[in-house]
Amino acid sequence: MTKTKKEKVSADAEEAAPAAEGAEKSEKSYQELIANVNPIAQPLASKKLSKKLYKCVKKAAKVKNIRRGVKEVQKFINKGEKGIVVLAGDTLPIDVYCHLPVMCEDRSLPYAYIPSKVDLGSSAGSKRPTCVILIKPHEDYQEAYDECVEEVSGLPKPL
Repeated sequence: MTKTKKEKVSADAEEAAPAAEGAEKSEKSYQELIANVNPIAQPLASKKLSKKLYKCVKKAAKVKNIRRGVKEVQKFINKGEKGIVVLAGDTLPIDVYCHLPVMCEDRSLPYAYIPSKVDLGSSAGSKRPTCVILIKPHEDYQEAYDECVEEVSGLPKPL
């Protein structure tokens, strides 16, 4: 009834190959993701900046130095915690998180929108999509963090 190890390895390899092909097909391009972005998603990060932010989120998640979710991010912004706020541009309804950019501007925190909440959640190391993440500074990834702060601060703010 049980499989031998050789059969198991070959069966796993066969299953992995089609899964990898399906993953490449299901991954959307930056242009396709921008088509689903909310009208309030300003300033929207460029493709290059989005990748940098995803990498910074990934590094911060490794050392458990992020705040994720609207409730948690809002609580720590009110407490005066510093960092970069990354918002997902495809979150619906907008009312869920439309007050956060105003809070960030009041406390002069840099913030930017990225096109996909699924990608934001996966870069934070979770299977669940996430609409807001606060990246806190840490010496382990200080160089990447400073680069992201500089670029996000340089984005034009909405009127």
